[in-house]
Amino acid sequence: MSLRVLVTGAAGFIGSHVCEALVARGDEVVGLDNFDPFYPRAVKERNLEALRRGPRFRFVEADVARDALPLDGVELVLHLAAKPGVRPSLENPAAYSEANITGTVRVFEAARRAGIRRVIFGSSSSVYGDATPAPFAEDAPAVSPISPYAASKRAGELMAQAFAHLYGVPIVCLRFFTVYGPRQRPDLAIHRFTDLIARDKPVRMHGDGSSERDYTYITDCVSGVLAAMEWTARPASRKPGAAIAINIGGGARVRLDHLIQLIGRTLGHEVRIERHPDQPGDVRLTAADLHRAERELGYRPKVGIEEGIGEFVRWYEATYGRQS
Repeated sequence: MSLRVLVTGAAGFIGSHVCEALVARGDEVVGLDNFDPFYPRAVKERNLEALRRGPRFRFVEADVARDALPLDGVELVLHLAAKPGVRPSLENPAAYSEANITGTVRVFEAARRAGIRRVIFGSSSSVYGDATPAPFAEDAPAVSPISPYAASKRAGELMAQAFAHLYGVPIVCLRFFTVYGPRQRPDLAIHRFTDLIARDKPVRMHGDGSSERDYTYITDCVSGVLAAMEWTARPASRKPGAAIAINIGGGARVRLDHLIQLIGRTLGHEVRIERHPDQPGDVRLTAADLHRAERELGYRPKVGIEEGIGEFVRWYEATYGRQS
């Protein structure tokens, strides 16, 4: 049965891929985005090109922190809009609070007032901070975020719990672990490293290269989101007073120095590295415990880092041209 779904952050990397998957399976999608200038509007407009050509997608330009949401006939809200980026959040914490906390509360409140009983919130692995034992399990305390961005995402999760408890609206908080793939934001590491190496520019590597991340390919991330949407339809999952966090990860830890060399090999370019101190706000490790995701959603990532980097590099070269 098809749904009418509101997707906030629809012009972004994850949001646009999810919208395409929903339209492809027959859902009607209302996509909302405010084109935050964190990165160029033209990039986001390209993300929407295919969607705008189809009859099942309607786009609304609006800001979740300020504007009314188009909820007529909507049966499920997928809240992916956010001000992204750990490092930029150190420079302007107040903007992250407004977009990621106030905006999230307004989405939850609008859904509650509209009587919508299916809500999914896009959270982040950054909520685990730098002190959670690996692999990160959802029942870890997550009380020591080390950046304003991470704190804003954890605050959104706590608001989800409060709304679930007070108003009986069950909310799923998906904790995404470093999602990458075609159309990835240009500021993110894999895109940035690929661009520098392809143009024979030096790569700034912060730390000694031993930091590790759990990278999630975009198709696995989308599969996790769709599975969470199906989960919200099950009577057993729609318990009043319940907000649940679920990790969406790639299932493997990849060292930073290995990632950089893998991108270089895939491009066929030599890698030149400039070493710099660790960056404030960056965690040393992310690693997703996926037992809950598999048990509740049937989620199992399928794309490993070598395959995923190969796909990303092919997209990069097709989009920006193969560098000599």
